[in-house]
Amino acid sequence: MFHMTGLAGLPRLRDYRSKRVSSYDRTGGNRDWVDVEAGATRTVAEIAGPGCIRHIWMTMWFPNDDYLRRVVLRFYWDCHTEPSVECPIGDFFGLGHARRKNFITAVLQMSPQDGRGFNSYWPMPFREGARIEVENQGSEKHPLYYYVDYEAYDSAAAVDGLGRFHVQWRRENPTVGWGDEYNHLQEHLAQDPQTADPPRWRDLMHFGGDPRSLNPSNRDNYVILDAQGDGIYCGAHLDVDVFERQKNDWFGEGDDMIFIDGEPWPPSLHGTGTEDWYNCAFGPDQEYTAPYHGILLYSGSPEWKWKGKQSVYRYHIEDPIRFRRSIHVSIEHGHANKLSNDYSSTAYYYLSKPARGGPPLLPVEQRLPRPDEPM
Repeated sequence: MFHMTGLAGLPRLRDYRSKRVSSYDRTGGNRDWVDVEAGATRTVAEIAGPGCIRHIWMTMWFPNDDYLRRVVLRFYWDCHTEPSVECPIGDFFGLGHARRKNFITAVLQMSPQDGRGFNSYWPMPFREGARIEVENQGSEKHPLYYYVDYEAYDSAAAVDGLGRFHVQWRRENPTVGWGDEYNHLQEHLAQDPQTADPPRWRDLMHFGGDPRSLNPSNRDNYVILDAQGDGIYCGAHLDVDVFERQKNDWFGEGDDMIFIDGEPWPPSLHGTGTEDWYNCAFGPDQEYTAPYHGILLYSGSPEWKWKGKQSVYRYHIEDPIRFRRSIHVSIEHGHANKLSNDYSSTAYYYLSKPARGGPPLLPVEQRLPRPDEPM
């Protein structure tokens, strides 16, 4: 049976044929890659169903790391005309900001040398077929090496009751926060304490003083996932470039909220802070990778503890979140959405039938990371 996989299911003699599509040199030589020309889209795998992709490995040479956001992956299931996956290649494999580094999670990995070996272990079942495309939205061609390892089934019944894999990539740069007023008043008081409005200053100094610091809704939250249909949400990685400072420097004082099937406030799942969402604690500044949660990238300094590019993740592998009509996943950007920073995210989920994976992808210029600022 399909669910008897992984370590516990290894001895079970399931009914499938092991298959692979790869970039190996068909002549028997060692030119084991395909060139993806600038501006071109190339189909790297086209599989007649039924089956299930079990593992994808890719690597490529590229002029600079911006290509991790310039190169786009698209996956199509069961002859559906729109991609269920449309995502920059680096973000798809688990790390944003057009960065690469060695890391391990249960489902996504970047491996040596220097994070250039991209691996996905998300199971991706299909009934009629699967197609994987790579588009190069850069100005130079890049060689691409790849394996797509999958199971082929004799009967479509093998995928009965199984969802189709989807991804949503999103970015808001910057988020719209109301904390600028707070920061400007700090500066004003420091320059001229006599002219600052003391009551207003005291109000803004405390979370509870300003009415905007109470947020009984998800209205202005950063959206991680918004999907319609019958499915399972499996988590996301969140990539934040911090350029707005607040008292104590911590950018992540923002709750996650998950609304199931169009429910009203309050949502079925409401969190207590960004670091709590990714299962760490108290404004962490240590990189840490566990199978289902952690901190992939920390870029702060003693002068500004959380400045710059941060990447965190929470994958719902042992505790997938079920929805039957819709799901809306969001998170506050700072307490009560007070901060303006650069947020992007990649969410992974399954639907009962193929659909477009999220809104249309932003133009390449709007996907590129912010330049690193001096520390």
